[in-house]
Amino acid sequence: MNSEHASLQKKLLPRHISFMAMGGVIGTGIFKGSAETVSLAGPGVILTYVLSGLLLLVVMGAIAEMATVYPGANMKDFIRKGLGERISFIVGWLYCFMWLTVCIIEVLAAGSFLQFWLPDIPLWVLSLVCAVFIISINGLSVGGYGEFEFWLAGVKIAMIILFIVLGGLMLFGFLPGGGTEAGQPWWHHYGAHGGFFPNGWTAIFPALLVVMFSYGGSEMIGLTLSEAQDAERVLPRVVKSFILRVVLFYTLPILIICGLIPWNNLSEQTSPFVQVLTSAGMTGAAHLMNFILITAVLSAANSGIYGMTRMLHSMATGGEAPSGLARLSSKGVPVRSLQLVAVLLITGSLIAYFAQDGLFRLLMAVPGFVVLLVWISILLSQWRLKKSYPKQPGFQVWGFPYITLFAALSLSVIAVLFLFDPQNRISIAVCLAVLGILTVWSILRFKKTGPPKLTS
Repeated sequence: MNSEHASLQKKLLPRHISFMAMGGVIGTGIFKGSAETVSLAGPGVILTYVLSGLLLLVVMGAIAEMATVYPGANMKDFIRKGLGERISFIVGWLYCFMWLTVCIIEVLAAGSFLQFWLPDIPLWVLSLVCAVFIISINGLSVGGYGEFEFWLAGVKIAMIILFIVLGGLMLFGFLPGGGTEAGQPWWHHYGAHGGFFPNGWTAIFPALLVVMFSYGGSEMIGLTLSEAQDAERVLPRVVKSFILRVVLFYTLPILIICGLIPWNNLSEQTSPFVQVLTSAGMTGAAHLMNFILITAVLSAANSGIYGMTRMLHSMATGGEAPSGLARLSSKGVPVRSLQLVAVLLITGSLIAYFAQDGLFRLLMAVPGFVVLLVWISILLSQWRLKKSYPKQPGFQVWGFPYITLFAALSLSVIAVLFLFDPQNRISIAVCLAVLGILTVWSILRFKKTGPPKLTS
């Protein structure tokens, strides 16, 4: 099956799909980035995560709905059917660019975490080892990859569940720990130190920029469809349980953190999880959390490589990328796409060795902004395709078209906020430059004008 025309293998089970998407979502955004969101909006940041979760629910619902109508198609195919080959071309390459930046960030982070135990080994060596490790995992058959990622993501999910249980017991006084003063009720810290919205309720909007980065990767479910068993039947159920888990795994830990430690005492230099565990007298918290952080970032990078290779394969089969990138190995892996991603990831890691801090600042806002553009494209595709569905789906997004258009408009407003955020000025300039290049490239590549034909 070493052919450019062979099909991807349908070996992903519902648990694989759910945990692969969870692997892309639950990473440094919750374990470390939550300190930044709390510093922006205080305990009221919970509302930001809930609102973002509702937007995510509409996006994922749109993917599930289209999957039941167009069996065998993936997220990229939906965008092409709904918005045309130019938009599909731009979004596809932007998505690959986004995951490349995420993978470079995560691999560097993994190397820096390993230095906690191996301080004498240079960062670039540890980062390269991590890069080679996750590239090797992606060389497995899709079934083997799905199983490995299932357990890799399972480690950090188990950690979050354990934290929720232990933190809840501490919050309600069943275990020692936390910073609540003697005689104060468990909800004391939520209202003290400036109130539930210490920086005003409008502070939840700047926090949206960080939360969107954290939730990015959820849409990867839309790329697993070509390798999922009976996707049109199982996907709606997977999406419903997935959204609930994501929102709970973000909001419950942050509620516990803000309940145990004053929001203005959290340090952005250390994981809030470590600070809570340390307050409970767990002397091994730093080592335990370091292990979880390494697992989290490797899992996110692992999911990112999967997303890049499947997107490149989809683009190659659709004539939007070199046809050689569609070639599959005997295991059903897009081997040429994986080789290209491997070269780019290793090169990015080496470049980061020479300008690590600068590259971090340059890349951090890229994923959040690109995710917004991808989500908007998914929603607009569903909105446009709905009237031409060849059959009525068993699963449908509630409140169409109003909910779909409202979600697309809300995401567009958040994207504009990204543009005017001075902290993201360099990153957004890079994104806009890439977007401009891809737009010109698409115009030159696809001479046809006018909207796409709505066919099944």
